[in-house]
Amino acid sequence: MSDAAARSATAIAADVQAGRVSAREITEKALARVAAVEPRVGAYLTVLDAAARAAADRVDACIRAGERLPLAGVPLAIKDNMALAGSRTTAASKILADWVAPYTATAVARLLAAGAIPIGKANLDEFAMGSSCENSALGTTRNPYDLERVPGGSSGGSAAAVAAGEATIALGSDTGGSIREPAAFCNVVGFKPTYGRVSRYGLIAFASSLDQIGPLAHTVADAALVYDAIAGGDPMDATSLDRPVEPASARLRDDLRGCKIGIVRQFDTQTLGDDVDAVYRRAYRDLEALGAELVEVTLPTADYGLATYYLIAPAECSSNLARFDGVRYGLRVDADDVREMYARTRAAGFGPEVKRRILIGTYALSSGYYDAYYVRAQKARTLIARDFERAFQSCDLIAAPAASCPAFRFNAKSDPYSMYLMDYYTIPMSLAGLPALSVPCGWVTPDGSTRPMPLGLQLCGPLFSEPLLLGAAHAYESATGHARAHRPALDEAVDHV
Repeated sequence: MSDAAARSATAIAADVQAGRVSAREITEKALARVAAVEPRVGAYLTVLDAAARAAADRVDACIRAGERLPLAGVPLAIKDNMALAGSRTTAASKILADWVAPYTATAVARLLAAGAIPIGKANLDEFAMGSSCENSALGTTRNPYDLERVPGGSSGGSAAAVAAGEATIALGSDTGGSIREPAAFCNVVGFKPTYGRVSRYGLIAFASSLDQIGPLAHTVADAALVYDAIAGGDPMDATSLDRPVEPASARLRDDLRGCKIGIVRQFDTQTLGDDVDAVYRRAYRDLEALGAELVEVTLPTADYGLATYYLIAPAECSSNLARFDGVRYGLRVDADDVREMYARTRAAGFGPEVKRRILIGTYALSSGYYDAYYVRAQKARTLIARDFERAFQSCDLIAAPAASCPAFRFNAKSDPYSMYLMDYYTIPMSLAGLPALSVPCGWVTPDGSTRPMPLGLQLCGPLFSEPLLLGAAHAYESATGHARAHRPALDEAVDHV
């Protein structure tokens, strides 16, 4: 891995701020790394060479003028469902394949203002609908730890870019686990803040009551640094919360003394296989060894999470994606009348998984079924949130798997049901709007492979507990060092830049 990418965001920013290295030098090294490995990884849909160099020059000018930038010169990957003015923004869909954004998403703008350098727009499952990144209509992204395996989804390109050293930090979006699962698959840290903590302005909507932007990074400290930069209210997003943000970077800790961590009775890891179960049981013991008190908690409605999510999210998807009609922007397939033009445009522009979810959502919202499906799902969502509230009366945080298995081979889960089950452990937290993250917790060797693959431990906290959550994850990460146990397979086949 290149020196520029292997170093932390904190170290890069400190060196650029002190004048020991320029942002332009860091950027050139990052772009050279992209040129060397991108043909094998496919993390990006668009590489922003000119924009990156221009941003680096602006950062260097700001440093010379005496400004302080917390992310000065840090290479950034942006999930391609977030707008960046003047750049192609596709959501990995044919229907937006040539759309150039006229504005910049708030979270992206805040990182650029903090000195981050936009290296490229990262691949994803089309419109963020998927758990493997296999649903992209525009490219294939491979897991840097085994190029024959998926990087996870939907933020697979963001996770792969960080893992492959093509970026130091990345932005992803998480609707039901789309930051946490690819982070677990790619041996990086992935963090979903409390719903509404980060502005969604400029994020192409999938499910508006669930979507949340968050960071992926090599370390918890870097994720905290990104979170501190992007969190906070935004008048451009009515769902963002105008509530003071307590900087998480100042709350990182070295132990877990005085912290009660809940282990969910319903999340039995024995069903995941002996090797995966052993990794998670060891992770729980490590939490205890750091001083945490482990307590059993119950989430009686956890098993309803998948069914609830796959009614609410597709219903909101059906509503949000109705705007892609071939009239205002994006792909247009002409026909003799408007109705036929709509049909042809959407048939050609949307992929199979997007069509599937639109159909599910439209059915759930249709007359005669709205109360039976969508309204009942919303009631179940309320019960899930209440279960978490009761659980947090007896613990400070909850620990659980971030994924039920390590990264799998391409096309290994060809039926939708198997793929949807991948989100079992992450969806309940999303439905409740809670902050949650994945931190590397160990390695397993999947059947038919000789290469160890990473797993992630999920930690979840009450609403607005980001500093506590990131602090605890930092203590676990520092004490265990699982992320450093193995190098990506990519680095065994590609010369260092």
